[in-house]
Amino acid sequence: MKSIFGQYNLEQVKKIGGNTMFEHLGMEITSIENNQISGKMPVDHRTVQPMHILHGGASCAFAESIASVGAYLTVNPDTHYCVGIEINANHIRPVKSGYVYGVASPLHMGKTSQVWSIEIRNDEQKLVCISRMTIAVVARQ
Repeated sequence: MKSIFGQYNLEQVKKIGGNTMFEHLGMEITSIENNQISGKMPVDHRTVQPMHILHGGASCAFAESIASVGAYLTVNPDTHYCVGIEINANHIRPVKSGYVYGVASPLHMGKTSQVWSIEIRNDEQKLVCISRMTIAVVARQ
């Protein structure tokens, strides 16, 4: 099966989030294979809420970040760019420490929109959050 991510390799993809919230929150892309993009994010002082559990907003930022990078890898960056237009999330269980791991998979890849499903799991691989994101594919002017 041909990869939806074209000619990109993992080392190239790891550089995409530099100097952004992606880097600030300690997110990292760990895999681009089987038409999925995977990453991890620490559960630490940057990503927890006052009760010292993973902040729902951090989960959404993580989900949106990996899906957005995945979408970016599927378009020609000289002619198009991708922006999130909707995200939803169901927070299943709290996480107090360690890492969370996200896997994003495309559900729909059209000319002007994409829909991605993102599952976030804890160190024990228990489901923490399930998210779906709609992305606009915009032609550069």
